[in-house]
Amino acid sequence: MTYAIIMAGGIGTRFWPKSRESRPKQFLKFFDERTLFQNTVDRISKIISHDRILVITNEQYVDLVQQQIPDLPAENIIGEPIGKNTAPCIALAATIVKERDPEGTMIVLPSDHYITKPDKFLSVLQAAVAKANEGANLVTIGIEPHRPETGYGYIQFNTGSNEEFDGIKVHEVVTFAEKPDIETAVSFLKSGDFLWNSGMFVWKASTILDEIKIDLPHLHNLTNAFPDSTKKNGIHEALNNFYRNANDISIDYGVMEKAQTVYVVPGDFGWNDVGSWLAVYELEKKDKLGNVIKVPSSRLINSSNCYVSSSTNRFVAVVGLQGVAVVDTDDALLVARLDGAQDVKKVVESLNDKQTKPYRSKVIVKDQW
Repeated sequence: MTYAIIMAGGIGTRFWPKSRESRPKQFLKFFDERTLFQNTVDRISKIISHDRILVITNEQYVDLVQQQIPDLPAENIIGEPIGKNTAPCIALAATIVKERDPEGTMIVLPSDHYITKPDKFLSVLQAAVAKANEGANLVTIGIEPHRPETGYGYIQFNTGSNEEFDGIKVHEVVTFAEKPDIETAVSFLKSGDFLWNSGMFVWKASTILDEIKIDLPHLHNLTNAFPDSTKKNGIHEALNNFYRNANDISIDYGVMEKAQTVYVVPGDFGWNDVGSWLAVYELEKKDKLGNVIKVPSSRLINSSNCYVSSSTNRFVAVVGLQGVAVVDTDDALLVARLDGAQDVKKVVESLNDKQTKPYRSKVIVKDQW
């Protein structure tokens, strides 16, 4: 059987002041009446039933997950006591899947991506599942690049390997590349054998655990002990023990970059990782001056290519600005250049003293989800 693992533990620091520690990006609405997390579940539910969808999230978001997907079984929602990156999250999920189904296959998905062509996306996933089920194969999803992007990692593939599953190609992976500078990104695009790294994976639970045993033996020992710890101490204490002792490491760095049998399925299904306010701006409909206006009442004078959003009833005026984000909530206001929106996380990182910390974690009463 095939299971979906949805990773929903991030705190969304680049989307302050809308995103807070108490209700981060994945649990917010941006483009329609469903949150990013709900849309992720909705997409995968077309091929995987809710009883085989597991959500790995922070323990403080368990209630949010249950509220947003009420018919998801409670035992399928795993609350991490501490965030320790993707390798422990995936190792734990693989252990749970293998306990339920020793031959189970996993589709691992982030919870906060935006996809405009869900049918094409599901076809790519099904090709990846077919390759994963062939043997001890680790499969990732690569996005066909449209520009020399410096904000994504890249995957280089072997152009001579051209397996097909229902008309969708699968290639051997040559190497993984970190986020490049602009010159390197241009060369990647010109070469024609690089894809953006989407952070989506498909493999048998047993296959990834075998690879973790080779590359991250300490983590593998923790996964081995987890089922017995759960029976002996209960799920909460077992989770505390597991995360307290797990290393903070990504699955890419800890496993994928070292493994031998790695494959990539290229996809072009309208993907965006929605990594900043600039990404939200780019995905929204714009007026004739390139502005995105999401406020009850406003005036933009001599302003263009701006993103203006408010969850209050305040009148918003923007005068003489270009390429700026204005994001207003009931207790905080952000004004930032869209091309520098990645640095919004630095604001959140600075909110540590007694006076400012509430702006980092406070629930936004009027926020929509």
